[in-house]
Amino acid sequence: MSSKQTPSRRPGGNIDNLYSEAINLLKQLIAIPSFSKEENKTANCLENFFRQKNIKPNRYLNNVWVANKHFNENKTTLLLNSHHDTVKPNKGYTLNPFEAIEKDGKLFGLGSNDAGGPLVSLLATFVHFYEADLPFNIIFAATAEEEISGKNGVENLLKGLPKINCAIVGEPTLLNMAVAEKGLLVLDCVAHGRAGHAARNEGVNALYIAMKDIQWLSTFQFPKKSSLLGPVHVAVTSINTENKTHNIVPSECSFLVDVRVNELYSFEEIISIIKENIQSEIHPRSIRLKPSFIAASHPLVIAAHKMGISSYGSPTCSDMALMDFPSLKIGPGDSARSHSADEFIFVNEIKEGIKTYIGLIMNYKLEIMAQ
Repeated sequence: MSSKQTPSRRPGGNIDNLYSEAINLLKQLIAIPSFSKEENKTANCLENFFRQKNIKPNRYLNNVWVANKHFNENKTTLLLNSHHDTVKPNKGYTLNPFEAIEKDGKLFGLGSNDAGGPLVSLLATFVHFYEADLPFNIIFAATAEEEISGKNGVENLLKGLPKINCAIVGEPTLLNMAVAEKGLLVLDCVAHGRAGHAARNEGVNALYIAMKDIQWLSTFQFPKKSSLLGPVHVAVTSINTENKTHNIVPSECSFLVDVRVNELYSFEEIISIIKENIQSEIHPRSIRLKPSFIAASHPLVIAAHKMGISSYGSPTCSDMALMDFPSLKIGPGDSARSHSADEFIFVNEIKEGIKTYIGLIMNYKLEIMAQ
């Protein structure tokens, strides 16, 4: 079936039909630029897909969401979520990033792997279950601004959705299951000294104070190490003084710190420990992307383990960080391909993604019914 053909008007269908529609939709999405905050046209495309399936889409800004046919507010709700925004293509591309090229079992194009493959696989899974009368509700949400952790993506959308009890977040994980993610804490730090003439050994050099603080940050080991996420990781990523001349001792030096936090620490604890050990002022820039963790006893995790899906802790952030309910991250594709030149996903990975998501929800159903 050509990528220009419209999908069947009847929801559901077998795996081959779901796969064909998913591939066709992904090709359409690749052809539409959808940089973060500029996803309106891919949102239109997704809305149109659901209308052609006789499924009423809902939209908030550039976020598109749909609920199953037999939605019942007295039931718990499972959220299927992935994002349709992309980063901008890097300079290493040799192919047109907005042309979906299928070759040698691969589908090339910007966003094909991150997170187009997981997105259309979750969407196909929702379509499969749309008319089913399940012991829980399913909401599918294609959200915006994930690549920049923007506030007008899933964070704001969740405020207007029915209560969500748990979620499957679609990201390229080689169909392994991330049951935890490190949080991201960004700190703006400022060292204060006193200006003076460099030749006369005057003043207090703020740069030297910053260097001493950076030395501590680069060598200190936070004692609590997670079995899933490992230790807290700290990296100083930039440093700057306002000086434009060589002969003035700087009175102020700023530097930026990237802290990846495991689930054993709160952001407040991390900030407190750092404050006790450095002289520089600390101004938290970002405290929204907190560590996330889903218990091994959760029915979603049990359902995945019964399928032989392995679990791990992810060092990278996703929209899981903005969810205050249990969630796990899983999807077709490989995070190593994300943001790379000539990005691609193996087309067979999408079929396997659909099968895995359907199997996961069926097993989750059995776990819920057994409780």
